[in-house]
Amino acid sequence: MNITLKINGNDHTVDVDPRTTLLDVLRNELDLTGTKKGCDHGQCGACTLLVNDRRINSCLTLAVMHQGASITTIEGLGSSDKLNDMQAAFVEHDGYQCGYCTPGQICSATGMLKEAEAGWPSVLTDDLSSETSARQLSKAEVAERMSGNLCRCSAYPNMHNAILKVAGKESA
Repeated sequence: MNITLKINGNDHTVDVDPRTTLLDVLRNELDLTGTKKGCDHGQCGACTLLVNDRRINSCLTLAVMHQGASITTIEGLGSSDKLNDMQAAFVEHDGYQCGYCTPGQICSATGMLKEAEAGWPSVLTDDLSSETSARQLSKAEVAERMSGNLCRCSAYPNMHNAILKVAGKESA
């Protein structure tokens, strides 16, 4: 079936089997290979991207479900010539080692900061009645909110420092 997806601000019309995941369309049909296929079961977070500014695992969703949505991949956040704030912080803080999980980590971190800014609570939120409680990001809070994104190299402390820098809490 023909579908049109808005990816990184551009419309892409593709002919796909309705059972094809968004991840496979990005990588195989549109040559957007920044989004990685890790476990293909939604357990590692390597395929994380943003749909309408919310982070999702693209291996767990069908492409046909996202017509009319705004999809942002790592390629849409910045480029090698012009890194966005999160990408630059990951470089500055050495928030990657092998780099395989990095696109998913950066997309997830970008979405996570928007969730925290909107006041979404996490498991570590002490006071659910306070609108600002979810915005009190600490290293533990960042680790909890990013727990769906795995790194086999264990660069978590550096990633968390990069995220805290972008959140304006570098000294946390």
